[in-house]
Amino acid sequence: MNLPIEAIRAATPGVGRRVHLNNAGASLLSSPVLETVIGHLRRESEIGGYEAAAEAAPRFEAIYDSLARLLNATADEVALFSSATTAWQAAFYALSFGPGDRILTARAEYAANYVAFLQVARRTGARIEVIPDDQDGVLDPAALAEMLDERVKLIAITWAPTNGGLVNPAAEVGSVARAHGIPYLLDACQAVGQFPVDVEVIGCDMLTGTGRKFLRGPRGTGFLYVRAGFCHDLEPAMIDHGGAPWKAPDRYELRADARRFETWEKDWAAFLGLGAAIDYALGLGLAGIAERCQHLAGRLRDGLRAVPGITLHDLGPKPSAIVSFTVAGWTADEIMASAGNAGINVNVSRPDSTLLDAQARHLPAVVRASPHYYNNETELDRLLSLLRDLNRRH
Repeated sequence: MNLPIEAIRAATPGVGRRVHLNNAGASLLSSPVLETVIGHLRRESEIGGYEAAAEAAPRFEAIYDSLARLLNATADEVALFSSATTAWQAAFYALSFGPGDRILTARAEYAANYVAFLQVARRTGARIEVIPDDQDGVLDPAALAEMLDERVKLIAITWAPTNGGLVNPAAEVGSVARAHGIPYLLDACQAVGQFPVDVEVIGCDMLTGTGRKFLRGPRGTGFLYVRAGFCHDLEPAMIDHGGAPWKAPDRYELRADARRFETWEKDWAAFLGLGAAIDYALGLGLAGIAERCQHLAGRLRDGLRAVPGITLHDLGPKPSAIVSFTVAGWTADEIMASAGNAGINVNVSRPDSTLLDAQARHLPAVVRASPHYYNNETELDRLLSLLRDLNRRH
């Protein structure tokens, strides 16, 4: 499926300024997203924040419908947050754990999630256990199934970790979780916007994501999916009158839908931008986006393998568009600085972001280059040329 790359690039102002290969950090906004955010802020300045919100209320409500389409969910199963982290925390801290309860997670789990496991384990006496990987470094669903007993209260994994290119088998994990009736929380932060996400196929009870990465939405936006049949049993750890209206002097009533996790105050401009980003991705088609991302990431990996002194640190038979590598004789920070001076954005992923995986594989800080569908081959070649030049200088 071919995407209209030149039209997409024409609608992405940032490509005229930088080679942006830091989409796993934050993608470049499209013009429709930018115009939506600025347009609402301008309207707030003209008529007032509450008044602009009232005017935009139908468009704001449509965000939930768009998000539901993106995830193959229903609008009452999704909620909006200021980040993927706050969405994940809202889901996780609504669960109950006690002494001896087991939380099963992945070796490449993200730091923000794992420290929350550690805090709850310290508070409650629950235990954290890591699901073994297979020979390719991918989470092993068969090994997961063998770990299960009545003490397992949660399976929580990251689908596409922050580095390493790994794509864990989210749907296979979901099959195991559903077969045993175990709650399943999926961090899809790096997945949403990079390839299709279908919560029915995955079989998760909760899923979290962000706007700023491969979805190309504004920073300060995230979301939570909670399966309808599961949501009714959860009370958020913190509430306000947005998610739990005050019904009597001595009583509140949680909303019946996933918006029980939301608070009343929201960044309307940012969320309207998120809605525009979702609609933009849906208009292009996630299958075509995934194909393009795979093409560019594969081309970049092939180019890196041809440069002496470069070591790829990616895992799995079909890695994501997050390409991780080191360059002999140069630190990751030096590579990022040199690339930045040449007008190329890459990032550095440090061991403490995925500590268990970094320790197991003895990883230093790695360079992370993450192309997206709006990038082109010429931009990849600019990075490769820079790396070849650095190699000659070493």
